[in-house]
Amino acid sequence: MISPQAALFDAGESAVELPVCDHYAGVEARMVKSLELQAELGPVFDVTLDCEDGAPVGGEAAHAELVAAMVMSQRNVHGRCGVRVHPVEHPWFAADVATIVGAAATRLPYVMVPKVEGVADVYRAVAAIDAASDGVTIPLHVLVETHAGLREVAEIAAHPRIESISFGLMDFVSAHRGAIPASAMSAEGQFAHPLVVRAKLEIAAACHAFAKTPSHSVVTELNDMQVVAEAARRASRELGFTRMWSIHPGQIRTIVAAFAPGADEVEEAIAIVGAAQDADWAPIRHAGVLHDRASYRYFWRLLTRARRTGTPLPDAVRQRFFPAPAKARR
Repeated sequence: MISPQAALFDAGESAVELPVCDHYAGVEARMVKSLELQAELGPVFDVTLDCEDGAPVGGEAAHAELVAAMVMSQRNVHGRCGVRVHPVEHPWFAADVATIVGAAATRLPYVMVPKVEGVADVYRAVAAIDAASDGVTIPLHVLVETHAGLREVAEIAAHPRIESISFGLMDFVSAHRGAIPASAMSAEGQFAHPLVVRAKLEIAAACHAFAKTPSHSVVTELNDMQVVAEAARRASRELGFTRMWSIHPGQIRTIVAAFAPGADEVEEAIAIVGAAQDADWAPIRHAGVLHDRASYRYFWRLLTRARRTGTPLPDAVRQRFFPAPAKARR
């Protein structure tokens, strides 16, 4: 039987499937706790070690060395530990890159660059990272949080080294000089103000146009996980985001669960993709509805998202669609 990936997508067409949650940690104790949780839950979320907001003033060099050591440590079990450096215009950007990429390029799944003002900043960041990486190609994640960055978001998404674009809610609201109320930075308000929603939609649309991952902004609520869950659900179901930031370990499970497909959706996807494969990917009828390759792609993506979020799948489904790679013979 022809696999879904081979049947439904041209070579190289499939987008990189990132974990649905990106967790930020800037203090050593929280870095350790986050990596321990990742080791427990599996790579259903990324850990991003933070130099921009995590490094104490005057301690930037030591913080970068700590981050590099953490990436290279045995705590990084799944190899999904990235880093956020300072912005390209910041005095510590070059030193961050030289220290962290220079020491840990082989284990960095990505470098997050904040406050990107346009595609020129992407080229600057790529040049600095490549100069330090000794030939290792490292994907870039960037944070769009200004008017300038939003104006060039399509060009940023089109850059071949970009893997994900995040939305910086707080700085974007502040950039409007009081024209957007503080309530638009809340978990509920950020889905209501038209200028904020417009920015989110432009970022999501640009990412999907170039098969990149749009990552939703933070929710600062740390106690009521129902608030976090509702924000994650709306980001995923209404605005097209396929990833979301976490700023506290308590948010991680909630975000992952909110981005996971429901049991009924998974059951339907299993039935449709299975029947399509049995029919050699010709059109089929399921529950009185016609399905063809367009809907097959949707349901296959849903199944891959179920797998990435740790949603339980029957053994027969895992063996059929996600077989373990064959072990090399000795």
